[in-house]
Amino acid sequence: MQVITAQSIRNTLVLLLATSFLFSSTVLHAANGRKLKAEAVLKSIKKGQQYLRSKQEVDGSWRTNQNGRPVGVTSMAVMALINSGLSKEDPSVKKGLQYLRQAERELVNSRAETYETSLLIMALATAKDGKRDKPFISRLARKLEQGQILRGPNTGSWGYQLRNRGGGNGDRSNGQFAILGLRDASHMGVFIQQSTWKRARKHWIASQNRDGGWGYNGLANQRSRGSLTCAGIASLVITQRMIAKNLKNEMTPNGKPKCCGKYKEDKALERGIRCMGTHFQKGANWGENGWLLYYLYAMERAGRLSGRRFFGKHDWYREVAEYLIGQQSPNAGFWIGTGGFEQNNPVASTCFALLFLSKGLSPVLINKLKYGPRVKGKATKTDWNQHRNDARNLTEYISTRKGWPKLLTWQMLDMKKVEASNNLEEMLQAPVLMITGRKTPVFSATEILLLRKYVESGGFIFAIRNCESDGFDKGIREVVRRMYPNDNDAKLKRLTAEHPIYRSEHLLNAETIPLYGVDFGCRTSIVYCPEDISCLWEKWMRQDPAKRPLKLKGMITRATRIGVNVIAYATGREPANKLTQKDLGNQKGTQDKIQRGLLQIAKLRHPGGWDTAPRALRNLLIALNKTMGMAASTRQRNLPATDPNLFRYPILYMHGRHEFSMSQKERKRLREYLDQGGVLFSDSCCGAKKYDKAFRQLMK
Repeated sequence: MQVITAQSIRNTLVLLLATSFLFSSTVLHAANGRKLKAEAVLKSIKKGQQYLRSKQEVDGSWRTNQNGRPVGVTSMAVMALINSGLSKEDPSVKKGLQYLRQAERELVNSRAETYETSLLIMALATAKDGKRDKPFISRLARKLEQGQILRGPNTGSWGYQLRNRGGGNGDRSNGQFAILGLRDASHMGVFIQQSTWKRARKHWIASQNRDGGWGYNGLANQRSRGSLTCAGIASLVITQRMIAKNLKNEMTPNGKPKCCGKYKEDKALERGIRCMGTHFQKGANWGENGWLLYYLYAMERAGRLSGRRFFGKHDWYREVAEYLIGQQSPNAGFWIGTGGFEQNNPVASTCFALLFLSKGLSPVLINKLKYGPRVKGKATKTDWNQHRNDARNLTEYISTRKGWPKLLTWQMLDMKKVEASNNLEEMLQAPVLMITGRKTPVFSATEILLLRKYVESGGFIFAIRNCESDGFDKGIREVVRRMYPNDNDAKLKRLTAEHPIYRSEHLLNAETIPLYGVDFGCRTSIVYCPEDISCLWEKWMRQDPAKRPLKLKGMITRATRIGVNVIAYATGREPANKLTQKDLGNQKGTQDKIQRGLLQIAKLRHPGGWDTAPRALRNLLIALNKTMGMAASTRQRNLPATDPNLFRYPILYMHGRHEFSMSQKERKRLREYLDQGGVLFSDSCCGAKKYDKAFRQLMK
């Protein structure tokens, strides 16, 4: 009789299960139905890095073929190399930064002063060496602010030169880079005047065309261009975030934060996004004869900053990533775009492509769920989005913290689109699914099943009640019940002080911070917060307004710490890049058809929580195939001890968390199986003592 007990194999199981996730298939489905592997994207990035390294000058700079704009091109190269994974201590990056830190004089005679000043700020901010670079960045930011146009049809924008001090001709290409530079300066702690942001936002709104896009300069209703429409989307997102809210209306007379007023829809932003969806192209800068790669780089910013995975029906990152890989020089690793500048300057073109691939690949930390009834595909209610910047702000805050990836993103996930495609991989792109609202959340039976599959596949649900609503509180508990109708243990229960979520990053007080959870296997996979902490995330800013009440600042700090702890617990601070998806495999097929030459393992059913971790066996089998070189069938058959098929499997696997017992007939059949050479592999899930005791009693 061969029995492998929980105590003897627990460490092995943990190791193998962790490995199975590490080595799971990383694929994405491109628009044409083919699978584009993440490895192909990373290989393309590496080739691009090697090309840029080869083109660096002795003085640390990179230059165009016309030997001009060295500050701008060097800044782009440094950003591309750092964002694609190289350290600031990498020799090429280090030399590039040394050149840029002494480049202020070269800006004086620059014919593209706004571009180069903005890109220089962005490169230094990417290096994140505030102690060394903040004074320099501050001087550059002052120049940008002083160079903003203050009169004429381009008021609020910028031109090529900063020396005009409020006058001169401007355009929206220079304008978007000035906004990007000022944003990064602000993120480095440099104060930017509110009037600068307000003038810039007013310009982009006033110059928007009827179709929702933007032209090059002047007033509205010029020809819309893809690159500048993407610039408009990103600029509206940035300026909206940078303009402080009315501080007089942030708190109620009794000292509570104001959370549930009416939000004005950002109509200009939504029109811009719709315009991109209508005109989307991956191989041409629509409305323009050239500047393809410049457009794609702008598209990455527009999609990432707005939290949109799709423009219209186009999964922009996947479609463009596949296109760029196909356009890269197979041997040299560079890209060449369209139009005179991009065709003649493979260094700049390669920077654009690398920035798209690498920044667009940044981990998606949170999917914020769009749910509820629709009419002709449009949501009739926006209860799911009570606080429009909550997920964005929490993600941005987390990305500033040590120990986390330097660039994280979030996105909106439309449940109706997932339901229509029945594609669980859409949900698994982010490790955390955030569900918020003030009313009873409405989900169809299919959507409930998808939520369950998401959790069973390793996903984590973070639910937050808005506006102290009884409707959402009761509704989210009903959602859990519908997800697990036959499991009496699947209920939201108050987490105790011993739960690791209270110390995963900050040390939190469990008595004053109520969190509720549902365990799935050995992990809490659903967490519910009845406090409206997402309202306070909405109010978070990198630089607190000077007149904000101290009490409110403390509330915001507390709320962000709760959010960080929950996300840290859910992800271990290591969210995968956006292409990494878990291999769900094929669940179909005749279960009892034994496949010749393959190791077959069945799972034993019993009343002690036999399916507490339903994917454990399958993940173990995948790990054996991928890491040990074994040939194991990943088809799983769940059998009671009395089933005659038991004897067709050389190994039985069982686990559980609860006390159980078996009938005399079940014990007899199991004894016969073991006497005939079968192997029983048992695991006490989560180290459950009740299961361990019951199993030992069974073996006597």
